[in-house]
Amino acid sequence: MSGSPKSMGMLTVGTLVVITAYTAAMGSNGWLWFGWVVLLLATVGTAATTRGR
Repeated sequence: MSGSPKSMGMLTVGTLVVITAYTAAMGSNGWLWFGWVVLLLATVGTAATTRGR
C-alpha cells in the first residue's frame, strides 16, 4: 500500500476510533456509523484499484 490507499486506511482507522469514543461518551448515532461504513467501502475500493497496477 502506498500513497492514497495508505492515507485513506489511516483516516478510516482514526475515524473508527473517534466514532467509538463518541458512541461510548454520548450514545450511538446511526448516521456516524453509516458514514464510517461508506468511508470504509471507499478505502477498500481505492486499495483494490491500486493493487491491480
